[in-house]
Amino acid sequence: MTFSEQANNIFDEAIRLYHLHDDVDTPIENPYAKESIEHSLFLKNWIDTVQWHLEDLIRNPQIDPVEALALKRRIDRSNQERTDLVEDIDTYFYNLYHGVEVLSGATFNTESPAWAIDRLSILALKIYHMAEQTQREDASPEHKAKCQEKLDTLLQQKTDLSLSIDQLLADYAAGRKYMKVYRQMKMYNDSSMNPVLYNNKKK
Repeated sequence: MTFSEQANNIFDEAIRLYHLHDDVDTPIENPYAKESIEHSLFLKNWIDTVQWHLEDLIRNPQIDPVEALALKRRIDRSNQERTDLVEDIDTYFYNLYHGVEVLSGATFNTESPAWAIDRLSILALKIYHMAEQTQREDASPEHKAKCQEKLDTLLQQKTDLSLSIDQLLADYAAGRKYMKVYRQMKMYNDSSMNPVLYNNKKK
């Protein structure tokens, strides 16, 4: 089994388990051993799945403003967790391939493995929810047909992205490419860097 096949299976499993209850407050029950890459992949998609539904909730035109603010702050926390986890996954790959002898002329990839995996996780969610649209009993045939076209495109993207990830990992393993881990260094959640936050502390 390739890495992308393993990741796609785990993402599908996380999405299926979430939708057993379809509730953003459902406690996560990660079936994989802590510190394993499988655990990180499951957690990654669970975070993405919960955030997908938070984004739906906050777009309710009838939402109470206080509730909307609480949801916005929850989404901000989720984004930070997502970014931190992507960096952890990249660290896993960096350590995995750190001892590989880099070939002369090896190149650096513009996108790291974990950020490609991040896109694959989101793609799994798009596929799940687009497939739902093709099966809606209350939707028009035109709506279903348009959604089927989009679903076909998403499935092709999944095939292409999965192959690209596997090829990238093969290049790392063979020394044809080398990787670095760049931290995102987001400033708006840091109370020592966001002027709104650190100026507030002085008051």
